Amino acid sequence: MTRGGRSPDAPHLAAYLEASAARSPDHVAVVGPDGTALTYRELNERAARVAGFLRTAGVARGDRVALLLPKGTSSLTVIFGVLKAGAAYVPIDWSGPVDRNGRILTESGAVAVFADPKPLAALTAGAPATLPRTVVVVGGPPGERTAWDEVLAHAPMAHAPMADAPMTQDGEGMARSAADLAYILFTSGSTGVPKGVTLTHENATSFVDWCSEVFAPTPEDRFSSHAPFHFDLSVLDIYLPLKHGAALFIVSEELGQSPKKLAHFIADHALTVWYSTPSILSLLTQFGGLEALGKNALRLVLFAGEVFPVKHLRKLVQLWPHADYYNLYGPTETNVCTFARIPVPVPEERAEPYPIGPVCAHCEALVLDDEDGREVAPGGEGLLYITGPSVFREYWGRPDLGARCFIERGGKRWYNTGDVVREDAAAGFIYAGRRDRMVKRRGYRIELGEIERGLYTNERVREAAVIAVPEPDLGVKIIAFLSLRPGERASVIEMKQFCARALPSSMSPDVFTFVEAMPRTSTDKTDYQALVRLAGG
Repeated sequence: MTRGGRSPDAPHLAAYLEASAARSPDHVAVVGPDGTALTYRELNERAARVAGFLRTAGVARGDRVALLLPKGTSSLTVIFGVLKAGAAYVPIDWSGPVDRNGRILTESGAVAVFADPKPLAALTAGAPATLPRTVVVVGGPPGERTAWDEVLAHAPMAHAPMADAPMTQDGEGMARSAADLAYILFTSGSTGVPKGVTLTHENATSFVDWCSEVFAPTPEDRFSSHAPFHFDLSVLDIYLPLKHGAALFIVSEELGQSPKKLAHFIADHALTVWYSTPSILSLLTQFGGLEALGKNALRLVLFAGEVFPVKHLRKLVQLWPHADYYNLYGPTETNVCTFARIPVPVPEERAEPYPIGPVCAHCEALVLDDEDGREVAPGGEGLLYITGPSVFREYWGRPDLGARCFIERGGKRWYNTGDVVREDAAAGFIYAGRRDRMVKRRGYRIELGEIERGLYTNERVREAAVIAVPEPDLGVKIIAFLSLRPGERASVIEMKQFCARALPSSMSPDVFTFVEAMPRTSTDKTDYQALVRLAGG
């Protein structure tokens, strides 16, 4: 039995900005990290100039244009300029390793790149062959005219606002299709090798339109933009507020890592909608000084990307009691496909993470046994498969990889998320863990995330991460990395004694390693690959 499903309208992402600019031209659209604000008229006009420049430079429909830029009004302008030109944008972590960034440029086949001077210099020195034919430097010495200034002075490409139709014409007669590629997000997954997730306009707009129905944004809303643009959380950040004529406040990478400054940013700008990973919200709870700031304007707190430790969620709800909380689940390949509103307050006795909830209205879900492919009855564990208009088309240049992730069933194409779930009649789906984070030891099947959840029940523990590495005698050796609360101390013996009480003996870690803080990926998730390297794996 499948769950959910509907047929949404499928417009073009550029149409969100164009319609809001026509409706509310003088309303603030975006505020950059430096305080620079652009109205909808200004953002739309600047994006049209970028589109005109790209068209003149020979960028055609379906071409890829890369961004190697910090977050700001300029990078947002480039994104919409690329979309207006009929191309697809490829956001790259501008602070990432040169080899990885060069590989993404090459594999995406980008014909142009907008780059900050610092990562561009690193690429020029370390991987010059990866640079495309058109390179635009964004930024430079104060007071000097730059290539970016030239782009913004270019003749704009005219566009008429687009109707909700599968195919329309832009202002220059170029066809716009919901099936066109909109962007490629490169994600490492569990292997560390970048793979490009291709998302069409229909993939993105089906999700954004669902968000509109559930979260009911208004032009008075003030959204955060915390996620890097190369992270899938940015899709909600960018397009939902701009569709509804709301204001978007961009959080710089530096500010995003400072809990106290971030807490003041949320209060000072009277933000009404926040979206981030639980890690950031946990840091805000512990180190943001929220108690001293009092009541804020938040009406929605959305989180996604990883499990939210209940003890930190409970504390956050106590500090921000007036907001509605939602757990959004979904891999980059589907964007959000299930969601759950968190009932508040969080009971003191609750230790289990909250469910990921029922399937979203624009998707359908199927739970299959991972060994024989049979459908699992509600209450049983199995792999979660998703179908619907938000599911990605393919991995860029990797048809073999995509073929392994899909099955055909009932005349539909289903994506294997790799996540193990069980369905509860009242709560929807309950997340049981990643298939690639399950190991066997002494005949027991162990989900590493379950060990982490047990460790989080220790009041001294601020962060916990568990990995498994091969070990000849045991099959696998389980290593727990722990970051303790400020001023706390714990010995290995104490942690072993705690685990004897909190976990089955089969799940007790073999090794405990204390660290000041967990390594993070550029998308603010725990960097498990870095922990494996730290363990000598």
